[in-house]
Amino acid sequence: MTTLACIIRPSTPPSRIIPLARAVEAAGIEEIWLWEDCFQTGGISAASAILSATDRVRVGIGVMPTPLRNVALTAMEVATVDGMFPGRLIPGIGHGVQSWMAQVGVKAASPLTLMREYSTALRALLAGERVTTSGRYVSLDDVALDWPPAEPVRVPVAATGPKSLRLAGQVGDGVVLEGSVGLPGLPAALERVAEGRAVAGRDAADPFPVIQNVSAGTGPDAAARLRAELTGWGTDVADDAALASYALWGDAQAVADGVRRFGKAGADTVALQPTEDDPDLERFIGVLGEAQDLLSKD
Repeated sequence: MTTLACIIRPSTPPSRIIPLARAVEAAGIEEIWLWEDCFQTGGISAASAILSATDRVRVGIGVMPTPLRNVALTAMEVATVDGMFPGRLIPGIGHGVQSWMAQVGVKAASPLTLMREYSTALRALLAGERVTTSGRYVSLDDVALDWPPAEPVRVPVAATGPKSLRLAGQVGDGVVLEGSVGLPGLPAALERVAEGRAVAGRDAADPFPVIQNVSAGTGPDAAARLRAELTGWGTDVADDAALASYALWGDAQAVADGVRRFGKAGADTVALQPTEDDPDLERFIGVLGEAQDLLSKD
């Protein structure tokens, strides 16, 4: 069954994160996804707080920008959180928005090279290996974690362009796809990922979760809010048919049906993202919980 997840956007005031996370868990939703935008809420800190305030929900970070943090620090933080909340953190990594990376002085001349080096080193450290490497961006000299995770931690990689998608297939433990991919772009994206996995000699039968972010809305003005937000991002959603390729809206049945559409197209997790101006996030979470109940009967 396709997993329905709820996104808590990084623009959410920190004071609201815990109440919303508790509402998500109470609604029976299995996963919460976060991501880091400069200069809003931090992914590891928010994830840690959510995990501490809840009992069962898994928390994905989709994603942490690799240029912002040393790979050893990321490994230490991920291992620490996983040690406190085993199996409940899904730590994703990505290139970051290049203009923001430049703004803070860490923009990489080759984001693909950075991702290859970073992901390889991070996965090795989290596996308990002692790592020595000297790359263009990642240099480690006899580094090993004192407290590596007891069980493997999967590190998905965010990707959009063909080269990044192929690289995600080579070095990631899954892929995070942003909302601009939508249903129209999902088949081609998965094909590029499969190409990367084949190049790396990875078994096509091995688990490789596909996390698809999808804009969603509830309430009488949901379609209008979604259309305005997606249009602002440059997505052509002039009519409802086009909008339905990139967003879900309506009651619980409509949301559940939309999750099923993305699942049939290849998404393992459909992470539903409220609009920036959603007037009632508790209502949004409630409808997602009802949709989860419907999906659980599949």
